[in-house]
Amino acid sequence: MMFILNPGVNEAQVREFRDEFEKLGFQTIYCPGTQMTAIGLIGNTSSLDPHNIVETHNIIRSGTRVSEPYKLVNRSFHAENKNVEIGNVIFGEGHFQVISGPCSVESEEQIIEVAKAVKKSGATILRGGAYKPRSSPYSFQGLQEDGLKLLSIAKKETGLPIITEMTNIRQLENFDDVDIIQIGARNMQNFDLLKEVGHCRKPVLLKRGLNNTIEEFLMSAEYIMAGGNENIILCERGIRTIETMTRNTLDVSAVPLLKKESYLPVIIDPSHASGIRSLVPPLSKAAVAVGVDGLMIETHNDPAQALCDGAQSLDLLQFDSLMQDIKRRVEFEGKIFG
Repeated sequence: MMFILNPGVNEAQVREFRDEFEKLGFQTIYCPGTQMTAIGLIGNTSSLDPHNIVETHNIIRSGTRVSEPYKLVNRSFHAENKNVEIGNVIFGEGHFQVISGPCSVESEEQIIEVAKAVKKSGATILRGGAYKPRSSPYSFQGLQEDGLKLLSIAKKETGLPIITEMTNIRQLENFDDVDIIQIGARNMQNFDLLKEVGHCRKPVLLKRGLNNTIEEFLMSAEYIMAGGNENIILCERGIRTIETMTRNTLDVSAVPLLKKESYLPVIIDPSHASGIRSLVPPLSKAAVAVGVDGLMIETHNDPAQALCDGAQSLDLLQFDSLMQDIKRRVEFEGKIFG
C-alpha cells in the first residue's frame, strides 16, 4: 500500500505516521522525491482501507494498493531512479559503465594484463571469476580463495574496483576486498544466499536466471532489499528458449520492462546471452539502444587458451575496438561514459 504525502509535511509528522503503523506490525518505507514524497506499508494490508487512512490522516494526499508482489523494488514507491555508487563509479541515471575481464582468474600475469588493458579501453570495473559454478563437476572450478587474492592484486595495480561471483554463504568472509558481489544466474533463487547479501552493505549485481520470468527476477531483488541492502544492479544475461544456435536468447525487452517496474539500474551481459564472440558487439549496441546503464563483457588476453568460456570472450584488441564504438553511441545518447 502506498500513500502520497501533502506538500510541506515535516519529519515529525512522517515519524508519527510511520510509528502508528509499525506498532501494528507493518514495515514502512519512506520515499522522498523532488516531485512527490511517499510512504509505503509492507505486510498483509488486506484489513486496511486506503480511503479511510487518507480521510483520517491530514498529511496524506492519496493512497492506493500496490498489486505486484514486489514492493520494495517497485517503482510505485520510488519516482526517482536509484544510483548505485562504487567509489567514483556510478550505475544509474545519466551514467554508463562497462564491467570487463575474464570469465575466470587463471594467473597473476593474466588478470593484471587484462585489467590494465580493459581500463585503458574504458572499463570501470574489473570482473573475474574466483568461484566457478560449472555445469560439469569435471570442468575448471576456479582458483577460489587464491583467485580472490589475485583479483586484489590487480585492483591494487590498476585502481579498478572488482566484482566476482559468490556461490555460497560461507564465502562471504573472504569478500572483504570485493567491491561488488555477483549473484549468478544459477543462484538467482538461492534465497538463503539472497538474504545473506541483503544483510551486508556491499553493492550486489543480480543476474536473471536461465528460466526465470521478470517477476521472479524482481522478487529475488526484493529478497535482497528486504534484508536492508538497496544497492542492487540488475543484469539481463539471456534466457533459455527453444533456440539452439546461441547459448541463450538475449531478452532486450527486459530492459525497458525492468525500468518500468523497478527503480534499479539495469545492465546487459551480451557474452553469456549469446555464447558467441562475434555476436557480442551487435548485442552490446542493441543494449545501448534500449537504454541500459552498462554492460558486462568477458575479455581475455588469449581466448583460445582460456580455461572457461573462451568462445564468447573478446580479445583485448576486439574489446578496445568495441569500446570506442560504444563510447560514441553512449555519448550521443547524452550519458556519461565511465
